[in-house]
Amino acid sequence: MNKPACLMATVALAIGFGLTAARAEMITLKADLKGSNEVPPNSSPGSGKAEATLNTETKVLTWTVTFKDLSGPPVGAHFHGPGEPGKNAGIVLPFKALESPIQGTATLSDAQIGDLLAGKWYANIHTAANPGGELRGNMAK
Repeated sequence: MNKPACLMATVALAIGFGLTAARAEMITLKADLKGSNEVPPNSSPGSGKAEATLNTETKVLTWTVTFKDLSGPPVGAHFHGPGEPGKNAGIVLPFKALESPIQGTATLSDAQIGDLLAGKWYANIHTAANPGGELRGNMAK
């Protein structure tokens, strides 16, 4: 390759890398956690919030889940998916802690990112009184 062509290829490659980095973004997702969102709904006095940030370049999801006034101590907490509002789905990402606030990070696959951004993941807090889930909320932008 001659010098001008090599230089142009290098510049094009550098610009390409710059455009990739410029496309990386931080996407914020949130959910209100309520018993009425459960399937089937329950009358829990509890409430909560799930807040998450997805770095599209590193594919790292970082989250904080807070809750209060549950019927008892949580016995499980995780993200479920893929599932539409009103439908149940399997666990896709378990939380390592059960005390509010629950914080964590995970690197997601492209398929998981697609489902998460399509609103097909929900945060769920389970208790002994509500083993199928006491509080639930679908993650949304």
